[in-house]
Amino acid sequence: MKGSSVAYTIGPGSPTPAVKALLVGTIAVFIVQYISGFFTAMPYYAVSHPLMEWFALTPAYVVGGLVWQPVTYLFLHAGVMHLIFNMLALWMFGVDLERRWGRTGFLRYYFVCGVGAGLTCLFVGLLPLAATRDLYITPTAGASGSVYGLLLAYAILFPNRIIYYFIFPIPVRIYVLIAGLLVLYESARGGGGNIAHFAHLGGLIFGYLYLTLGRGGPWAEIKYRYVKWRMNRMRKRFDVHEGGRRWDSKVH
Repeated sequence: MKGSSVAYTIGPGSPTPAVKALLVGTIAVFIVQYISGFFTAMPYYAVSHPLMEWFALTPAYVVGGLVWQPVTYLFLHAGVMHLIFNMLALWMFGVDLERRWGRTGFLRYYFVCGVGAGLTCLFVGLLPLAATRDLYITPTAGASGSVYGLLLAYAILFPNRIIYYFIFPIPVRIYVLIAGLLVLYESARGGGGNIAHFAHLGGLIFGYLYLTLGRGGPWAEIKYRYVKWRMNRMRKRFDVHEGGRRWDSKVH
């Protein structure tokens, strides 16, 4: 319609610089995986392909000297859908966070969550328990730990925004609560196939610690938003009136 100022966009808009760099880098690594025959190895999740052996996160190999794996595992993915879901989440939630924090603050938080998730897998794999014995030699790959950290920060900064869980619209804060409870449950079940759940849980834990215990930068704004949210919740619990006196109600 002529003269209309309404514009329609899908998602948060064009990727911001740090998000774009992560998208390009991760997709480029995926192309290398495909060309190198990564997905035709038997099976791709076993430590049988050089990329998996050197760059995925396997606790036994980290202890053996491959100390870069808690970083490099973030750029490997187990398949097309694994890549698509993680990169879609990075774009959907990362763009607004980078706009709020800036490139350096966003990248710092992304890697704190991702490396923290990797260290969580490493810690669990080193536990002398029968339930975690297989995790010591099980590789982990993917950016899901960082993505869960982004979800946590997004839920604190934009708690009332609506996202779709399958076909159901729910506030993002409820979605993150559900996701956190699910990964906590799956992690508690144990078993070799659940090492990814420990990565998800680690991303949430390290993201929370970073945002609540740090000073300045993005975590300062997160704390401000959190306190403001708490104050608004407390305000709703009381009958608050500004100025003057009223004798017909209890005023706090």
